[in-house]
Amino acid sequence: MRTVSGQTQAKSTVWKVGELARRTGLSVRTLRYYDEIGLLSPGRRTESGHRLYAADDVVRLQQIRSLRALGFGLEEIRACLGRPDFSARRVIELHLSRLEERIRAQQRLRDLLEIVAARLDPGEEVLAGEFMEMVTEVIEMSERIEKYYTPEQLEQLEERRREVGEERIKEVEAEWPRLMEEVRAEMEAGTDPADERVQRLARRWMGLVREFTGGDPGIQRSLNNMWSQEENIHGMETGPMREIGEYISRAMAASEAGTE
Repeated sequence: MRTVSGQTQAKSTVWKVGELARRTGLSVRTLRYYDEIGLLSPGRRTESGHRLYAADDVVRLQQIRSLRALGFGLEEIRACLGRPDFSARRVIELHLSRLEERIRAQQRLRDLLEIVAARLDPGEEVLAGEFMEMVTEVIEMSERIEKYYTPEQLEQLEERRREVGEERIKEVEAEWPRLMEEVRAEMEAGTDPADERVQRLARRWMGLVREFTGGDPGIQRSLNNMWSQEENIHGMETGPMREIGEYISRAMAASEAGTE
């Protein structure tokens, strides 16, 4: 390792560990630790062995601090900086990626809180245990959704939610139970799926599905997969729901056959 005299090297181009610590707000102990683990080892030292940090060391330190701010561990940072294609642009891209993840996490949290708030009647006293059960149920539902929908689909659904508006969403949430009861009544009465009464119900059913999915076939497949594989959704057993869905499918098939 090359040594230089502190007197022959301008302070504008090199910094001792204490000077760099003051400029960056890091502790001397942290900088020494980075040196010990080989994460930031200055290329120069004084004749007496004191560390001297040059401009390229400062650039590397800024990269380390940026990655630490992103939540990277020291070993992860070492791996990143060890890549020959790593650059300042890559640091920015990683910043953006992590920020987008945090934004999505905050949006999911907001959605969860809105759902919980909607279940609480104004002025109603809720016991702590009941509240925690409610929160747990909502979180589990969120995890199920993330299991079946891709991140892109979730973004589409969020955009669709904004387009439809909260008022219409509440109307649809109230309409679904009524529609399911009407379909169940026809099914239990043995009404032929080709009957016009069932056909009208099927058209209403598919209209609500399209309103939710925006007509995206991929989102509809994800929706169908969730209802076919989960035993309970929103506190509702999915077995009876699948029977109703099959009845609607037969009605739609009859409608398509009638148009051929």
